[in-house]
Amino acid sequence: MPAPTAPLTLYTIAMSHYSEKIRWLLDAEDLPYREIALTPVFHVRPALLKGMRARTTVPVLQAGDTAIQDSTRIIEWLARTHGPLRLLPASQRDEIMAIEDRFDAIGKDVARYLYFSGFEHTDKILEMWTRFATPFENRVVRMAYPVIKGVFKVKLNINEAAAQRAEQRIDEAVRWLEARIASGNDHLVGDHLTVADLTAAALLAPMACPVEHPIYGEDSFRSKMAVNPALWQQRPGLDWVRRMYARHRGTVWAREPRAA
Repeated sequence: MPAPTAPLTLYTIAMSHYSEKIRWLLDAEDLPYREIALTPVFHVRPALLKGMRARTTVPVLQAGDTAIQDSTRIIEWLARTHGPLRLLPASQRDEIMAIEDRFDAIGKDVARYLYFSGFEHTDKILEMWTRFATPFENRVVRMAYPVIKGVFKVKLNINEAAAQRAEQRIDEAVRWLEARIASGNDHLVGDHLTVADLTAAALLAPMACPVEHPIYGEDSFRSKMAVNPALWQQRPGLDWVRRMYARHRGTVWAREPRAA
């Protein structure tokens, strides 16, 4: 099916691993797009208005008058309108999307786990949240940070018990990944990169800290956001994530996202 002529605009939050998942897919499929990096808190209005689903989540992909919210729904829409996608071959679609669902399910756990310790480092959180902020957004986020932090912790259920449960669920996903690649095949489905690979790699990237990512790869992110780095950094599953970035991703944001 020929691709529609409407240009693609991707609305993201810089540190969002779900946003990275779709950014990676668009790059891998050579689909041109413009990225608008939203500032946390200020992302709420555009997410609600564009998504029309009473949700404040990113990414949101817009093409003309059509806006799609949620990374899985975006993949499905791209497959219908810009397909066939090289990373989602029809013959392997069900298996690929089952793995996509498996790793999507730990996305909130990864965020909850990292923010549990990360909120102790206000300077790092503010630097990440305001990286693409306008001067006005920067001032508001910094002034209102104590309130924003409190709301964020309640909304994402960030506490010690929840962080421990998140660690267990992440560990289960990593163990599944390690069993999957134990045979020596670096790809989760078939013999080339698919949506299954990039989903697993993108969702675990904040734990693996690949150097290609301008936020996750920073030394300050690794040292301040990791709850228990010794538990993760030497795991074969996270080595796999770093290999996927090195072999298939390259430097993220070669084009600097434009602030909203």
